[in-house]
Amino acid sequence: MKNNKRLVLASASPRRREILSGAGFGFSVRATDVDEALPPDLTPEEAVQYLAKIKNNAVGLNGGEVCVSADTVVVCDKKILGKPTDAEDARRMLKMLSDRSHFVYTGVCIRDAEKQNVFFEKTEVFFYPLIDEEIDGYVESGEPMDKAGAYGIQGKAALFVRKIDGDYLNVVGLPLARLARELKKFGLFT
Repeated sequence: MKNNKRLVLASASPRRREILSGAGFGFSVRATDVDEALPPDLTPEEAVQYLAKIKNNAVGLNGGEVCVSADTVVVCDKKILGKPTDAEDARRMLKMLSDRSHFVYTGVCIRDAEKQNVFFEKTEVFFYPLIDEEIDGYVESGEPMDKAGAYGIQGKAALFVRKIDGDYLNVVGLPLARLARELKKFGLFT
């Protein structure tokens, strides 16, 4: 029996598109612009799931479509670090992450016409000590400006990472192995 389900990615993130494409997923992109202001007092787990859900619910679905959305944050000292507002904010975040560990949370929401599933993954990342020149050079490259926690593990910041405990692709922005298993529940990729 032929499966007529179609995957929709509700994200403008080039990294999420690359992850899905690299794994051989066929999908269309339908990104939305939503207010990402968080309600007060959410835990990191609740925050990423909340954001993934509002992004997903903003996408209209046609028959047979399954929508996937995600949101990623970095957490250090129990503080959620989103995307830096400017170069100084990026420097501040990178200094905070230097010579210690932090956590990366990605919330994912999957929805079709009948049901919705929301989950998160958590990965611990350990940074080497960073000197000001390394931080300044990285910030000047522009790479940290559109990334949670002011770094992209798949780019130049890979040089900062001593080790990780958990899913590498979760740190990039989409926990692919868990996502594939959850999509099976929606009749995709069985």
